[in-house]
Amino acid sequence: MRILVMFDLPTLSKEQRRAAARFRKFLLDDGYDMLQFSIYSRICNGKDAVAKHLQRLNSNLPRKGKVRGLQVTEKQYAGMFVFIGTRTVHEEKIGDRTVIDL
Repeated sequence: MRILVMFDLPTLSKEQRRAAARFRKFLLDDGYDMLQFSIYSRICNGKDAVAKHLQRLNSNLPRKGKVRGLQVTEKQYAGMFVFIGTRTVHEEKIGDRTVIDL
C-alpha cells in the first residue's frame, strides 16, 4: 500500500513559509519521498500501517492550506504514467518490489 499526500499551502507571510517548511520536514522525516514539489508518497505495510500514518499526518497538519491524501495499492502505483521527466532514483531503485533493500 502507498499513501500519496498532495498539498497546496500558503507562503505569503514568514509564518506561513515556516509552517509549510515544517510540514514538508515532517513528511520527509516520516518516510515520505517527494514525487513532485507538493506531492509525496510513502510505502506502508498493510492497512494498519496506513491508518497509523494517516493519524500521524492528521496530527501534523498546518492550520491553513489544502492537504489531500490518497491510499493506493502497489499495483495501482506501478501503473502511474510519467508523461514528462523521469522516475526518481528512489522509484527506479524500488521498481515493482514492495520490499525495500536500502
